[in-house]
Amino acid sequence: MIDLIKKTILAGIGASVVTKEALEKQLNELVERGKLSTEDACKARDEILKEGKKEFEDSRERLAKEVDDLLAKAHFATQKDLKALETRLAAVEKDLSKHAADKKAHAS
Repeated sequence: MIDLIKKTILAGIGASVVTKEALEKQLNELVERGKLSTEDACKARDEILKEGKKEFEDSRERLAKEVDDLLAKAHFATQKDLKALETRLAAVEKDLSKHAADKKAHAS
């Protein structure tokens, strides 16, 4: 029965973001009309909110992966790539400075 209630409420609100307030309003209306007990309304609310939070987290993870995949395909440099280049450049600059100092010392 709770599954049917969840589907009805989600269809009524729209399967977009379900806010706690909108959910409670829908459930309260069902309780007032005698279609649902207070206990079942509380269970349905908790379950819908729990599933909504999980779905949000899953969607966020999928989106992050998609963005990472797109960036990899676009060959954009990441912060990690830039840090590695900075480290290598610093080493090259140090070697060049040392080489220039050695060359100057030998020329004298």
